[in-house]
Amino acid sequence: MLIHDTNKILKFADDTYLVVPAVTTMTCADELSHIESWATENNLKLNCTKAKEIIFQSCSNREKVVQLAPPQQGVELVDKITTLGIVVNNRLTAANHIRYIMTACSSLLFALCVPRSHGLPETSIKDVLQATVFAKITYCLPAWFGFGTAADRDRLNSFLRHCVKLGFWSSSNTPCISTVAEDIVDTLFNKITCYHYHILQSYLPDRPDIDYYLRERHHNKTNS
Repeated sequence: MLIHDTNKILKFADDTYLVVPAVTTMTCADELSHIESWATENNLKLNCTKAKEIIFQSCSNREKVVQLAPPQQGVELVDKITTLGIVVNNRLTAANHIRYIMTACSSLLFALCVPRSHGLPETSIKDVLQATVFAKITYCLPAWFGFGTAADRDRLNSFLRHCVKLGFWSSSNTPCISTVAEDIVDTLFNKITCYHYHILQSYLPDRPDIDYYLRERHHNKTNS
């Protein structure tokens, strides 16, 4: 998978992400050649038939005519990719990922109706719902929730209300996706700040020391 953004290579298991900036001295073909040489030296093979290429373009340039680099030979050019379970499109919006979530959660919700009809206790149904449907919605929520629109949030809230209508949640405890996202982000941030060994702590800048130089007061009165 090729991503035109920043100059780096990211590896996850057997997947490799090549990130190439728009302005660089090296072309995508050169970078692919380097990766293929490295794979050969390490007794591996680069499978270009499974590779995908996606080009991100800023909002300010979408309406402009921009000369894009030609697609790499043997590599499919796509408008969305799935990265670690998150669907990312070339417009950097969460629309495709939320559509994927809604489809998957609707199937899971239908599957939950089967054991419910066979007499599975409501407490067990709710536990399964938390472990499947709710876990699917909240997976990597801090990473993609900020790219969603108001319409996307309305779709998620509508689905949660549908779960309440089916009796999977009580009406007095109906979750709101914005509140859920805030709680998850706060929990993640607290873990990052509290655990010094957290992998993301190095990316948090230290609080700057600001010295205020105020002008001298001409009186010693205070406001009541």
